[in-house]
Amino acid sequence: MATSSKVLISVKSLVKEYNHGTVHALDGCDLDIHKGEVVAIIGPSGSGKSTLLRSLNMLEEPTSGAIFFDGVDLASKSVNIDLHRQKMGMVFQHFNLFPHKTVLQNITLAPVTLKKKTPAEAEAQARALLERIGLSDKADEYPNMLSGGQKQRIAIVRALAMDPEVMLFDEPTSALDPEMVGEVLDLMRDLAKDGMTMAVVTHEMGFAREVADRVVFMADGKILEEGSPTDIFDHPQDPRLQDFLSKVL
Repeated sequence: MATSSKVLISVKSLVKEYNHGTVHALDGCDLDIHKGEVVAIIGPSGSGKSTLLRSLNMLEEPTSGAIFFDGVDLASKSVNIDLHRQKMGMVFQHFNLFPHKTVLQNITLAPVTLKKKTPAEAEAQARALLERIGLSDKADEYPNMLSGGQKQRIAIVRALAMDPEVMLFDEPTSALDPEMVGEVLDLMRDLAKDGMTMAVVTHEMGFAREVADRVVFMADGKILEEGSPTDIFDHPQDPRLQDFLSKVL
């Protein structure tokens, strides 16, 4: 995969505490994500994976540490965080589509509202994206008429409509029925092939092994090990990682 040497996101000594410092959701995390790289973040529940991912676009405000995106420190008070979020597509477990808007309206809303595209441009792009994922016939339907897998693919396309530089996925398949997981992972595989920079919190070990350039293992708010899929899955070093893999593989 075409990973460049350019670091797009750099996380430095990131700490996130709750309850006046009694809970350490993140405990000194360091992570670089290169342009065009697919990074899978794995680990047990409560390990800090989603907190780390949500910190990348400041949905979680760090207690201390720094997050650089394209060289800009997002935690700086002088930064227009909304501007930077436009460059980072975010896909959640539960789709977050607007139920009262059609599929087409869901996809075109942000590009038009933020004046990135005219309504005609946004609609043309939305229809092209729907065509690409085989859902062009759903443009005028409402989310409640779609399956879970269709909703999640629409949610991904909605994020892509903003022409992001990076896509963040927070367990994008965990709310889906097993037979719908494949169609979402197929779309993510296509994005990886196209060179999209992606950070993916996932329970899908097959996807992490096959698609990720690098796998990051977290436990207790710390990054305990990272490496290529072969390193992580075939030659795990950390005892916590060995224990985790023995339960999920």
